[in-house]
Amino acid sequence: MVVAAILLVFPLCLAFAAFSDLFTMTIPNRVSLILIVSFLMLAPFSGFGLQAIGMHLAAAAIVLAACFALFAFNVMGGGDAKLLSATALWFGLNQSLTLLMADVAAVGGLITLLILLVRTQSNTILAIGLPLPNSVLLAKKIPYGIAIAIGGFMAFPSSPLFITALESLK
Repeated sequence: MVVAAILLVFPLCLAFAAFSDLFTMTIPNRVSLILIVSFLMLAPFSGFGLQAIGMHLAAAAIVLAACFALFAFNVMGGGDAKLLSATALWFGLNQSLTLLMADVAAVGGLITLLILLVRTQSNTILAIGLPLPNSVLLAKKIPYGIAIAIGGFMAFPSSPLFITALESLK
C-alpha cells in the first residue's frame, strides 16, 4: 500500500498542477499540501529516520527561500514557488535535488521559448480558430507549473522515496 501511494501521489499531484496551471494559470494550494502531508506520512513507513526526514525538510526550506526571493522580484508565481518547494521535499538534500532543479530549469527554458514563439503568432492562431488555452496565447506570464511537473517526472526515478519503493518490490 505504501509503495502504491509513493508511485501514485507524486505523479498525480504534478499532473494536476500542470493542467491547472495550463488552463487557469493557478496551482491550487491543496496540491502542494497533499505533496507535503503525503511525504510526511509515507517517509516513516519507507524506513526514513528523523535525520533523513529533516534533510528533506531542509531541502524544501532552501528551495522555498530561493523561490520566495524570485516571487518577491515578480519572477516566479506563488503557486509555482509552493509547488517546487513541495516537490523538493520528495527529493531531499542529495544529487536527486540537483537533477530535479536541472530538469525543471531545462524544461522551463524550452517551454518558455515555445510559448513565446507561439505568442508571436497569436493573431494568426486566433484567426484560424486553433483552440489553445489563454495561458499560452494571451497571458503575460508563463505557466511554469508545467515545467515543474515535467522536470519532476524526469527526476522522480532518482528520488529517495522512489528508490526505496522499488527496493521493497524486490
